[in-house]
Amino acid sequence: MTQSKENKKAGAADSILEKYKGKIVNSKNAIKSIKSGDTIFISTGCAQPRHLVNALMEHSAHIYDANIIQLLTMGDAPYIQQKYSEKFKTNCFFVSDNVREAINKGIGDYTPIFLSEIPEEFESGRIPIDVALISVSPPDENGLCSLGVSVDIVKSAVANARYVIAQVNSNMPRTFGDSFIHVSRIDTLVLCDEEIIESPPSQIDNVLREIGQNVARLVEDGSTIECGIGQIPQAVGEFLKDKKDLGVHTEMFGDWIIDLIECGAITCAKKTINRGKIIASFCMGSRRLYDYIDNNPFFEFHPTEYVNDVEVISRHDKMVGINVGLEVDLTGQVCADSLGYKFYSGIGGQVDFIRGAARSRGGKAIIAMPSTAKDGQVSKIVSHLSEGAGVVTTRGDVHYVVTEYGTAYLHGKSIRQRVLDLVNIAHPKFRKQLLQSAKSQNYIYEDQIEPSGDLAYYPQQLEHYDTLKDGTQIFFRPIKPIDEPALSEMLYSLSEQSVQKRYITRTKSFPHRDIQKLTNIDYQKDIAIVGTVPGVSGEEIVAIGQYFLDPKTQAAEVAFIVQDEWQQKGMGTFLLAYLTKIAKQQGVKRFYATVLPSNKPMLAIFYNSGYKVNTEFDGEVYNIAYDLAKK
Repeated sequence: MTQSKENKKAGAADSILEKYKGKIVNSKNAIKSIKSGDTIFISTGCAQPRHLVNALMEHSAHIYDANIIQLLTMGDAPYIQQKYSEKFKTNCFFVSDNVREAINKGIGDYTPIFLSEIPEEFESGRIPIDVALISVSPPDENGLCSLGVSVDIVKSAVANARYVIAQVNSNMPRTFGDSFIHVSRIDTLVLCDEEIIESPPSQIDNVLREIGQNVARLVEDGSTIECGIGQIPQAVGEFLKDKKDLGVHTEMFGDWIIDLIECGAITCAKKTINRGKIIASFCMGSRRLYDYIDNNPFFEFHPTEYVNDVEVISRHDKMVGINVGLEVDLTGQVCADSLGYKFYSGIGGQVDFIRGAARSRGGKAIIAMPSTAKDGQVSKIVSHLSEGAGVVTTRGDVHYVVTEYGTAYLHGKSIRQRVLDLVNIAHPKFRKQLLQSAKSQNYIYEDQIEPSGDLAYYPQQLEHYDTLKDGTQIFFRPIKPIDEPALSEMLYSLSEQSVQKRYITRTKSFPHRDIQKLTNIDYQKDIAIVGTVPGVSGEEIVAIGQYFLDPKTQAAEVAFIVQDEWQQKGMGTFLLAYLTKIAKQQGVKRFYATVLPSNKPMLAIFYNSGYKVNTEFDGEVYNIAYDLAKK
């Protein structure tokens, strides 16, 4: 902003403040309006009016048994200290760092509630507010002060408070939207400039980056995104830079949003509502972020009752809600606010956005978290929630769960399917234990194959996209234990002729005990690559190629099968070439196979492989073998 504009802005503020100079007092006199027994609301997050909070502590000799309520604050919270226990009782809707220890010692209190429902509690009087301590920007020429970086439940608190004390801070960004309060609505003005609390981005480790990458894979071009609190939104942001026309409708955001705007990923051009605008209720970040949003019409801040309204959220097509969990049990119950009996955070807006995104056309509701905690010593995917832990997102609400090991889609799936999907994205060293616990609860079949002593890490590097002769893109990847239903479905869809060509038999049965042997492999001795395409309920398997190694001879039997409608498109040729490449890297010396004389396409694939193929006919089948080291 130019100097002349700054001067004009300051001049307008001075003129308005002069008009309302009767409201201007120092902080000591402002605190005199607070009485014993009053309920005091303190502004949210980085908009905490620290000068007023300090004055409340310093000049509280006349105050006893006052109740302080807050969503969360990022500055100090001296009022929750034991020495003030006769003066202030603190109740939080979200447990932030500055109050966590005290609350878990029983000094303060926590109210679990959906963020979208807090304003109604204020309006109805069920949670009365006597005094609101807030932070605002200086008034503009129309007398409007902006709530700046935190509108959220502050707007409702102001509307329902008996008395409003505002710290007028010229460092507070002036944000647009439903973020303004006319100076006439404020009872007392305390003029005090201080730096807005900063919450700068922290370092992201490799585990968080892998989670971010897995989440980003679920975000389509043109989606509208919401990101909850913590490091995961920052990690996701790193992998959204190649997306197009993303929109934002979120309760909060941080510095990650700037890079996505400047690289062109976020345009809000295809949002279903509030098109062309980023909608949020508060933000927490660095001074860079605060300068970026100041007087920036691309951003609109609205109260929680709008931003977190499930109906409003669901009106966005392709709404993607990204939230975090502390642990999830094998049935899909998500705990996000406590560690056992110890309260850690809060319900916040997680359920609002999970339900809103789930109802959106093309929407995705995502819970993201690392697979382990305490330096890898405990699994965050658990057989049952910790004693005392509460359910925030129910097993009926959960859709996607993402860790650094992949993505599990749970909605509409049976308990058995959920167990296998969640175990698949748990840390490998906990998978056997989780499967054994699931068996003890009769969640899965008693004969479900468990991982061997040697941890089988999924070889993600073998994932590969390729284009068939007709231009269709196929995703080829190693098979996973969770592929059993999809593989079974493919095998049962095969024609009788295709089954006979593959299995040299007219079998019509593919039972669980056999199919799971194909989907549970060690990725060292045996390899299976599936070709998949998007389906209604996830990936659909349309082809599989396998080899089974004899470690003594380093020779492997190779076989593959392609769903009837996908045959004669080059799928078999690709699978054999890819399996050959993998086998050579693994030290396999020879391939061999058994082929019926009637299976001429398969014979042609082998003969056109580029290797010198030895063929023997025993009167019923061709026995084919070739050395992988010789062409």
